[in-house]
Amino acid sequence: MTIRHFQQFINGGQVAASGVVLYSVDATTGERLPYTFREATAGEVAAAASAAAAAYPAFRALSPERRARFLDAIADGLDALDAGFIELVCRESALPPARIAGERARTSGQLRLFATVLRRGDYLGARIDLAQPQRKPLPRADLRQYRIGVGPVAVFGASNFPLAFSTAGGDTASALAAGCPVVFKAHPSHMATAAMVAEVIVAAADRTEMPAGVFNMIYGDRVGEPLVKHPEIRAVGFTGSLRGGRALCDMAAARPHPIPVFAEMSSVNPVLLMPHALERRGATIATQLAASVALGAGQFCTNPGLVLAVRSPALGAFVEHLQAAITGIAPQVMLNTAGLAHYQQGVGRFADTPGMMLLAQGVAETGRAPAQLWRADSALLFQADGRLQQEVFGPCTVLVEFDDAEQLHKAVQALEGQLTATVIAEREDLAGAGALVAVLEEKAGRLLINAYPTGVEVCDAMVHGGPYPATSDARGTSVGTLAIDRFLRPVCYQDFDDALLPEALRDGNPLAIERLVNGVRTRDAVVRPQ
Repeated sequence: MTIRHFQQFINGGQVAASGVVLYSVDATTGERLPYTFREATAGEVAAAASAAAAAYPAFRALSPERRARFLDAIADGLDALDAGFIELVCRESALPPARIAGERARTSGQLRLFATVLRRGDYLGARIDLAQPQRKPLPRADLRQYRIGVGPVAVFGASNFPLAFSTAGGDTASALAAGCPVVFKAHPSHMATAAMVAEVIVAAADRTEMPAGVFNMIYGDRVGEPLVKHPEIRAVGFTGSLRGGRALCDMAAARPHPIPVFAEMSSVNPVLLMPHALERRGATIATQLAASVALGAGQFCTNPGLVLAVRSPALGAFVEHLQAAITGIAPQVMLNTAGLAHYQQGVGRFADTPGMMLLAQGVAETGRAPAQLWRADSALLFQADGRLQQEVFGPCTVLVEFDDAEQLHKAVQALEGQLTATVIAEREDLAGAGALVAVLEEKAGRLLINAYPTGVEVCDAMVHGGPYPATSDARGTSVGTLAIDRFLRPVCYQDFDDALLPEALRDGNPLAIERLVNGVRTRDAVVRPQ
């Protein structure tokens, strides 16, 4: 068997590494795959960050069209990878081929979407307030503003999306679109997948004549801290656990020059079941909810981990249907052995918690995760340790029943920040739901009516974020075109000659973008007052 040896991707090439040998494994069998890697040394981490910093001035100075062509080229390269690539991703992740094929389409699609954003130009946020030399008592200067990339960005790959939240995923795509070179830390669960995608990115950079260090990738569990603390890194994108995200935030805040960390971390994604909906379609809701809980072995950050409802005969019937649906779910292989261990620990904490009861469990099988349904006393939602609100990453959900709508409303007010909040309701349920929706707006980044949170559309209007601990910064999103905002900062130019201004702010509007001129949106050229 031929073994392929991968090295760090730094400054447009692969750099010979001398660190600890790492191996890629089959997620289902634990068998070593024919690939080896080396953990990046401190010098290699520094070299990757320095390469990104060296590429930054030239990369951010490129026209939006040039960067758009780069993103399109990456997308084309991903789509061109053969069936062997899909097989590799499946082996490293234990995810089925259809899921991986769909995730690849999502990944290339979001790259092309950010290319569209670049060509559209609205991300630049161009604003012009023309001079008012005759204004009394003081004249106004000519003031113009647009946004530039913040600088090199460190991106950490997620375990549960080996493509869409990984090497060429949303954080990388939005950072590159913003004009920020990337240093990517490959996730240890799918290093071979990351290497194949990195080759595509580097080849696309070469074909479109990007600066050499526009994309860099390193391996290893111990490279995160030196990467985040490197003085050339200007921002961090992360998808993972609350513990990991908090650690990165603390590192970044402790730097001599602190930087932002945009971390998507933890969410139980509450689902609120309204009375009329339960009465009319309780059995259907139970089937749909169970499918959402178990989708992908529950390894979605939007997995519905908490179900809230007012006690009633209809709720009792719904619970019976949900128990039957959960019991019938086959056990699934999780992404890696560490994920299975964490899942077992999470449901183990439930078993050790007074006031919690296991209502249903799917078939148990060694090495696989069974779906589980728990019931918890409502008082647990208000306990200081927040145990009921700690995400259990896997096919598990917790039902909490309340005596009346007032208790349910108080429970919603007690929730921590979430990525999503769902209301399953009929028209009659929604007639007086304004106050409830207002509270949910304060708790979550995406609100759903009569849908289930698993599955995130990549589009302009999507928000995949939310208040802490769902994310470290509720003002952003890691999915959708607004994700580019995380890696941009505004710059204002006062009384500049036209030739010194960036194209987005020049009098003649050479990019033909919409701009805010004296408070009015227009694509017209501007004429400076004499």
